[in-house]
Amino acid sequence: MKTPALVLAALFAVIGVSRGTERPNVVVFLADDQGWGDLSLNGNTNLRTPNIDGLGKDGAVFEHFYVCPVCSPTRAEFLTGRYHPRGGVFSTSTGGERLDLDEKTIAEAFRAAGYATGAFGKWHNGMQYPYHPNGRGFDEFYGFCSGHWGDYFSPPLDHNGALVKGEGYLTDDLTDKAMDFIGQNVEAGKPFFAYVPYNTPHSPMQVPDRWWDAFKNKELAMRSREGDKEDTNHTRAALAMCENIDWNVGRLLARLGELKVADNTLVLYFSDNGPNGFRWNGGMKGKKGSTDEGGVRSPLLVRWPGKIRAGTRVAEIAGVIDLFPTLMDLCGVPLPEGRPLDGASLEPLLLGNPKNGRERTLFSHWNGKVSARSQAYRLDEAGRLFDMLEDPGQARDVAKENPVVAAAMREAVAKWRREVLGELRKNNPRPFPLGHADYRFTQLPARDAEIVGGLKRSSVHPNCSFLTEWKSVDDAAVWKVEVGATGRYAVELFYTCPADEVGATIELALGGSVLRAKITEAHDPPLRGGENDRDPRSESFVKDFRALPMGTMELEAGAGALRLRAVEIPGRSAMDFRMLMFTRVSGKD
Repeated sequence: MKTPALVLAALFAVIGVSRGTERPNVVVFLADDQGWGDLSLNGNTNLRTPNIDGLGKDGAVFEHFYVCPVCSPTRAEFLTGRYHPRGGVFSTSTGGERLDLDEKTIAEAFRAAGYATGAFGKWHNGMQYPYHPNGRGFDEFYGFCSGHWGDYFSPPLDHNGALVKGEGYLTDDLTDKAMDFIGQNVEAGKPFFAYVPYNTPHSPMQVPDRWWDAFKNKELAMRSREGDKEDTNHTRAALAMCENIDWNVGRLLARLGELKVADNTLVLYFSDNGPNGFRWNGGMKGKKGSTDEGGVRSPLLVRWPGKIRAGTRVAEIAGVIDLFPTLMDLCGVPLPEGRPLDGASLEPLLLGNPKNGRERTLFSHWNGKVSARSQAYRLDEAGRLFDMLEDPGQARDVAKENPVVAAAMREAVAKWRREVLGELRKNNPRPFPLGHADYRFTQLPARDAEIVGGLKRSSVHPNCSFLTEWKSVDDAAVWKVEVGATGRYAVELFYTCPADEVGATIELALGGSVLRAKITEAHDPPLRGGENDRDPRSESFVKDFRALPMGTMELEAGAGALRLRAVEIPGRSAMDFRMLMFTRVSGKD
């Protein structure tokens, strides 16, 4: 009789303590907005990425690996092995980036098998616990939960729910924290699963002088197929950021060697979508946001010394949905029970035992557009068919020459739309969790609020924005919330206010619980971030917001509308507002 998965998980948890070094550790690097062409391994002579390239030379390179057109869907598919619409991910902000709570994650599977689990970087699949990484199987989290961040030099960050200040350039800092985590668990004799989702080269285009100085005046030998659409300064900044990533990857790989665990550590490297600008990308069509080849093709490099033959080249198509079952197989971790996976294990391709006749179709979706990729063809979102072996740049529609193939792929897309995209709930009925019996902290940022009245966001991109122009008592920020645990919560409001506008009375109300506080101290720091930008940004600039302790609220478990407003505004405006922080101080579990 087959041993149930839960029994196997318990068995792994027991043997993991005494045999930790015999089971492979895992490090997963995920770059943000780095295209397939942003590696010297793939032929780009504009930059050098020797450490990342080395992963492929010492292990396996997937020549046709596919992710999603944008950030949060790719992350959800990595975490679950399932297409992102199945998990409720339909946007990159304001709640649509959240992964449904009934989805089982790769971190939960590794933790159940006795691994220490840590995530260090950009999460982008939910902020409020249990959407928070600590609620999705990660024992340790250091980074930010939003889709992008407004400053990369010692910014405010999240460490297991608590607010902390970063230490230096963010990509460097994340690598430091990941290395600390790895070292602690090697010392403890415990296998580790370290997820390192970097925030670069996503904008704002910030990188230390050491990296920028090598690129700011660099002549670019390789250019975008789109010609004059390329912003060469943006390209230079992106490539400088990629070289910084490579340096950090090299630091972490060196640390594995120093700890003598490199041979027993699986290392993966990939990106979450195509490049965030027109730049050289192997002549492919499309960039970030596109379902064409250039928008969804990513590098995938996998190293496991002694197990994966150095120099392995995998020509078969594969996708981010495949990484969950692949890592389960390679590490001997049982798949969690529950919903079926869309991905397939790549273990046979990695270990030199490919299955014959392995034919499949992968689907890419964003904003209602769907394309499909088979081994030889891509059907684009308009129903045009391209022979990707003869025409990788998607220049000529061959649907009329291959009517059977075109019809089959169109029917496959129609079926995928019915069975997968049909699960997507764009009306986003899910409330934001506020408070939980198992967790102290809840952040409710301006990003997630519904605006009432004349309030304005500091940017059209909500992720790292704040609310401004708070001029009327009729203005309000509203969050649809569900209190997870009855109890008493300390509330802090993060604000700025110039000296001549001090005095507004702020009210926070949920159900029958009302809290009021007066802004009595001026705090008017300048906008910043631009001083570190190497190319103009479209996202919000940032400020250093001050925490105003508002007091405590008694909250009852259940759903409701949390409303923040100014009941008295003696000056021109009440405040600029960034976030509410709730800390559970007592209550019933």
